[in-house]
Amino acid sequence: MKKTLNIIVFLILIPFLAGCGNTMKNNNNTNEAFNLQTKVYDVINDNAFEGFGNLIFPVDRNIPKDMTLENAGDLYIWYNNINPNKTVEIVNYMKDQTTKGNKIFYNIYSKEEMEADPEKKNTGLFFFRGNENSKFAVLNAGGGFMYVGAMHDSFPHALELSKKGYNAFALIYRPDPEKAMEDLSNAISFIFDNADELKIDTSGYSVWGGSAGGRMAAWLGSYGTDYFINKDYPKPSTVIMQYTSLSEVTGNEPATYSVVGTNDGIADYRIMQERTNRIRRNGTDAKIEIFEGLSHGFGLGEGTNAQGWIENAVKFWEEHM
Repeated sequence: MKKTLNIIVFLILIPFLAGCGNTMKNNNNTNEAFNLQTKVYDVINDNAFEGFGNLIFPVDRNIPKDMTLENAGDLYIWYNNINPNKTVEIVNYMKDQTTKGNKIFYNIYSKEEMEADPEKKNTGLFFFRGNENSKFAVLNAGGGFMYVGAMHDSFPHALELSKKGYNAFALIYRPDPEKAMEDLSNAISFIFDNADELKIDTSGYSVWGGSAGGRMAAWLGSYGTDYFINKDYPKPSTVIMQYTSLSEVTGNEPATYSVVGTNDGIADYRIMQERTNRIRRNGTDAKIEIFEGLSHGFGLGEGTNAQGWIENAVKFWEEHM
């Protein structure tokens, strides 16, 4: 396993180092706190996000001082079909939640742990609230273990899940395979240990991820938290994976739902199809949706032939709760 973790960065980063930047743009303004012309730094420095605003956008990417939300998609190399209006919706949702007095960010490490290891300060969970005492999901964005692309690859999914009544946590992790798995495992630990305060149901939870985050979701499903932090918590009932060509199958996988495009130069759809078949042969439910002509990093797939895939993924999770 550790050998696998040590080599995957190289495998992920080979293609498209120049980036992909297919972005859907719309010049409509809104009457809410933020709009397409709002500068990214104005969001980061907003008083509502004091103490964690820097984690809303990738801390490991250089953000130009004059970059607006309309152009923030340029930060997310390897990603396509980025919708600036969704970015605006998300930051306004976050602002609205804090205005209502709802806590939206939780540290997963103690103050002492973060002081001992400053890298851990750049971790945490963004909480997209659903209904009280409903089940939860943890979402892991990709970014090639170079950065965390949450604004396109986990925040939108978390927001959609919350609209369906589920409690969704988007993890900001350290972009290193082993550290990321430590962060994800500690996030699961935090959620279970604070379930009463968070008002969530911990049974039958799911773990989601795209690209590098998809590997994280799969590894947690296959190995469990005790492999990474020596603390044993229940494994997820369901893993939802987007566009990651992980081939490893241990025989311990939970029910797994995967999506990928045929034009993905990073995650080969045939590898994902074969992994799905292997999980099935082990007697575990597994499904895959393959979208003709779609490239890597399509997120929710709005405006593409993948639009609506999240509905199918949620139904699959519900079947395995």
